[in-house]
Amino acid sequence: MTRVGFQFRINPEMIEEYKRLHQNVWPEMLDALRESGWHNYTLFMRADGLVFGYFETEESLSSAQAKMAATEINTRWQEFMSPFTSGESRPDENFIELEEYFHLD
Repeated sequence: MTRVGFQFRINPEMIEEYKRLHQNVWPEMLDALRESGWHNYTLFMRADGLVFGYFETEESLSSAQAKMAATEINTRWQEFMSPFTSGESRPDENFIELEEYFHLD
């Protein structure tokens, strides 16, 4: 299992709404994540909107993203979430992968 860490940024004025929407992620989106191999998926956020994401997958971040990109529900979710980020591309295309350099079981 590969552990993946990544970050992206949410517009500071939209943080509370972004977090509220994640209290009720669409069931179809949750199913697609599971079916695409995203396990133990967790999001953390600093007060300034910097998000740290973590999940485990059999392959890599790029493979897991490609599987999700092939789903219609992910396209709709990314369009729905796009106002919350400042990039010109979809939010899931703005992930900056972080290097794992230490792990303790």
